[in-house]
Amino acid sequence: MALRGANSNFSYGSGIDTPNGCLLNAEGSRLIFFERSKKSPRNNIKVYTHTFYTNHLGEPAGFKSTSKILVEEAWKEWNELQELGWTEVSHNFG
Repeated sequence: MALRGANSNFSYGSGIDTPNGCLLNAEGSRLIFFERSKKSPRNNIKVYTHTFYTNHLGEPAGFKSTSKILVEEAWKEWNELQELGWTEVSHNFG
């Protein structure tokens, strides 16, 4: 399986690995949390993306939206955002 990174192609392998974490945009104004849907079946995995506006410290300050997407779309979004300068940060969601 290929490494997940800004310049790598993800090999979907068994299809059960999902992006899970938080990306912060380069301006520090938005966060997107990626979270696997616990109720999705193994053969149709879905991922929630929760988008927030941030304060001057890069912490969630206001809810923007939530989406539920297929795991393939989630990986595509994760990698495209990293290519655009979004970085993975540590935040607890939930």
